[in-house]
This record gives sequence, structure tokens and C-alpha cells, in this order.
Amino acid sequence: MIEIITTGGTIDKIYFDAKSSYEIGEPQIENVLREANITIDYRITPLFRKDSLDLSDADRELIKKVVSESAAERIVITHGTDTMIKTAQWLQDVSGKTIVLTGAMQPARFRFTDAIYNIASAITSVQLLPPGVWIAMNGKIFAPASSRKNVAMNRFENI
Repeated sequence: MIEIITTGGTIDKIYFDAKSSYEIGEPQIENVLREANITIDYRITPLFRKDSLDLSDADRELIKKVVSESAAERIVITHGTDTMIKTAQWLQDVSGKTIVLTGAMQPARFRFTDAIYNIASAITSVQLLPPGVWIAMNGKIFAPASSRKNVAMNRFENI
């Protein structure tokens, strides 16, 4: 079984007007998995509905606690991209679990979004990767210590 922990971020954003006013809506991953006809055994644990810039160290400790106490050995975390690497690094000392963080540059509700591909990559990766903490974005798997978000290019990359 794969546990999917949702924390908010762009993947769950809902935009309201031309000025890009938004709020974080309900987690979208269940819709994405259902529409893709995914047949794996999974459980969704909604934890936060926050922009990742609003996550505190206390929030990261709660994520770590939920991950550590989970009966699942394979965990996907949906997360905002701005602080995804920081959270991934925060989880580095969790042992015996394969943890994959993913997110999106465009909301899952948008017609053209990277959310679907990133979620698919994370779900596949968490089943294949060895224990540790990983980031699945832009068709690649990244180690948190050697990656960064390139804001200008709107993608993750190795450093």
C-alpha cells in the first residue's frame, strides 16, 4: 500500500480571476488517480492546504511524524515546489521508507498541467526506488541534496 500525504501547493490551487487570486482547494490527487484508472492500493492522508512558502518548521515536523508513524513503507507527498527541497531534506533521517515528493508548476485543474505527469512519476518511482527521500519532477528523479528549483526555467534540475 502507498500512503499519499497531501500538503497543498500549486497542484491543489484554484484561481478565481485575471489577477491570479487563488486559494488552495481540496486535494486533487484522488481525481487524477481515478481518471487515470490507477489500480494500485493507496490511502490518501490530507495534512495541509497550504502554499509551501507558508509551511513552518513545525509543519515539517508534523509531516515527519506522520511519515515516521505510517504503517506504509512507500509514501508520496504532494507539496508546493518552492520549499519542496527543504521538506525533503527535513525527512532525510527517516529510515526504512521510500518517500517521494512531487508537485506541479500549474494546478491540476488546469487543462495544460504538469501535475498529472508528476503524480504518475511519483507513483511509479515510489514503487521502484530504494528506501530514501526523492523528488519526482519534470520527468526526472532528484536527490534533495543535489537539486534545485530553477525559477527562471520553471523546472527542477541537478546542481
